[in-house]
Amino acid sequence: MSNLLNAKERHASMSLAGIFSLRMLGLFMILPIFTLYAHNLADATPVLIGLALGAYGLTSGLLQAPLGWLSDRFGRKPIIVIGLIVFAIGSLIAADSQSIYGVIIGRVIQGAGAVGSTVLALTADLTREEVRTQAMSIIGMTIGLSFILAMILGPMLASHIGLTGIFYLTAILAILGILVVLFVVPKPAKLRFHRDQEMIFSDVRSVITMKSLRSLNFGVFILNATLTALFLVLPQNLITSVGISSEHQWYIYLPVLLLSFVLMVPLVIVAEKYRQLKRVFTACVFLMGISQLGLFMYHGNVTVVVLCLLVFFTGFTTLEAILPSWVSKAAPLTARGTAMGIYSSCQFFGAFIGGLVAGWMASDQMNDSVYLAGLTAAIIWFLVAMNMKAPVHTVTRVVRLLKLTPEQVSKVRDGLLSLAGVVDVAVIPEEEAAYLKIDSKIFTDQALLDSNLEGLAREVA
Repeated sequence: MSNLLNAKERHASMSLAGIFSLRMLGLFMILPIFTLYAHNLADATPVLIGLALGAYGLTSGLLQAPLGWLSDRFGRKPIIVIGLIVFAIGSLIAADSQSIYGVIIGRVIQGAGAVGSTVLALTADLTREEVRTQAMSIIGMTIGLSFILAMILGPMLASHIGLTGIFYLTAILAILGILVVLFVVPKPAKLRFHRDQEMIFSDVRSVITMKSLRSLNFGVFILNATLTALFLVLPQNLITSVGISSEHQWYIYLPVLLLSFVLMVPLVIVAEKYRQLKRVFTACVFLMGISQLGLFMYHGNVTVVVLCLLVFFTGFTTLEAILPSWVSKAAPLTARGTAMGIYSSCQFFGAFIGGLVAGWMASDQMNDSVYLAGLTAAIIWFLVAMNMKAPVHTVTRVVRLLKLTPEQVSKVRDGLLSLAGVVDVAVIPEEEAAYLKIDSKIFTDQALLDSNLEGLAREVA
């Protein structure tokens, strides 16, 4: 069977990527403009503005896994639709609010529509295991492009429709997402539990205690905290220190983000293809620290600011691309979904804490010190990264099995382990699946198909 997405899988992947992009576009558009317009809200203070900016991260981090669990029982599409409705309601509450407290409530409700894990589970339902990485890559690239587009559209549109209009537009995008779910996304023939994509609550404790995963979760927490903190002070910095009006700030974001995206590609290739993941990882953490130092020292020099933003976003986009790969490699074979779920929650918690801490610092007239705090966080992260062991370059594959007798389970496991490139195997008979860690440079699907392994569901593999 082909190792490329077929027509149905491409259709499913693109439509699900569309749901992600519509939802994330609205969230991202807020980043570059929120602090500039939130000061006009009643009762607004720097701390409350920072809280409002990151508030969605708290509920998103808490509810990703529970909504994924509910989707196993009540179906993916109903949960996604409900989540998008909740997201739209939160957007409308924020749009109609005249005070910062109302916006905070709206942002908290926005985050409660945490359907990301459910969309990924539906992606797994609609694609074969051997092409699932391609589907996830489409979703990842779409999110990246949404971020770039939002950084441009946010400042452009806000000058005409204001913060209220951006929130209304976010609600409209959520409604469009609902229409995509109902009328474009295919219905899966069968719902499966995907151990490699979904969280198992009984595994949470063991995953949290793994040192390598703790370090990676700490890293993504710092990464997203730094991003949120940056946008609490950067837009105003561009106006007061650099002299770039809010409606023209996209002039900086557009070339910086496009070029950082271009620079990211060779770095990811070096990390994955040439197996230099730790070196690229630590280099990018170092770059983020350098960018924060430059912004702290020379935030009034437009040339330095642009260069520092280019360095920051090159490091940021590269880390966003390679961190999930490292988590996947470090995760226990049968707990990859749990590891990824905790990792995703740490992303959102980082956004929440980043906004809150940056708001607190800005309230004491320490705007510039937010950059210094980012530098401090990067130094700590760099020291943690230097002490991490380089990952073994494996990927996880799922092989579907027929119903096995207890006697067949060990034979299947031994047979899979004997294949070239297979590093580890876990056979889960109740799921009719085997989870493999493989060296992709050695393992071939053809070897799997050519094996005489009894119990293999060859029509799926």
